[in-house]
Amino acid sequence: MDAYSILWADLAALKRRWPRYLITTLISPILYLVAFGWGLGRGINLNGTSYLEFVIPGIIALTAMTTSFNGAGTRLNVDRLYFKSFDECLMAPIGLSSLLMGKALIGVFRGIMSSVAFLVVALIIAHSTHISPIFMAGLLLTCLTFAFLGVLAALLARSHEDMATFSSLILMPMTFLGGTFFSLSQVPTGLKYALYLLPLTHASLFLRAAALDQSPPWGSFFVLLAFFAAFMTGCIIALRRFSI
Repeated sequence: MDAYSILWADLAALKRRWPRYLITTLISPILYLVAFGWGLGRGINLNGTSYLEFVIPGIIALTAMTTSFNGAGTRLNVDRLYFKSFDECLMAPIGLSSLLMGKALIGVFRGIMSSVAFLVVALIIAHSTHISPIFMAGLLLTCLTFAFLGVLAALLARSHEDMATFSSLILMPMTFLGGTFFSLSQVPTGLKYALYLLPLTHASLFLRAAALDQSPPWGSFFVLLAFFAAFMTGCIIALRRFSI
């Protein structure tokens, strides 16, 4: 209930403009789908799977990453540095974990909403995409992981420009190197090991296996879970600086 009390204000703000938000967040993944799935990937097969079916789960993971990160991080950054309303949350009689969860859950909510909306579009195009409880569990964990990364970035940022810098240095490389648009089996061994250090890589691998009805790589699921725990721990440490 404490976390929901923090979340409620952000949900109320989203409720007023959710159609515009949804349309805005769907533009990029649909453009990626058209450019890579129908454009560059036309006629390409990867291990018996069409490139369109291959790339859709990766774009879903990418959508979950960007919308969860921005939904939680950008909102908190503005509240903390511009409106100064985050100070009021710090004075509320709730625990740090509840405060963090409330601020992260708006990112999770936005990430799930945008990813499911794109998934509906993708199912119209690729009917063979397999949606299962395992897929949804992986999607939820992806949103949680990157929502807490967004909260951590917002707590560490000293200006609005810092958030843009973080996105350029962290999110942008993951967008194109996290196994979203290509198979890791096609890259050199040294680079492959480096790409396994990116959380989006494991999100893409897990969601792709689940969507293609293959045996899920549980190792990637637990690595993603470890990233989630690490980001949440970092948030708690960073938040203690602001405790009053």
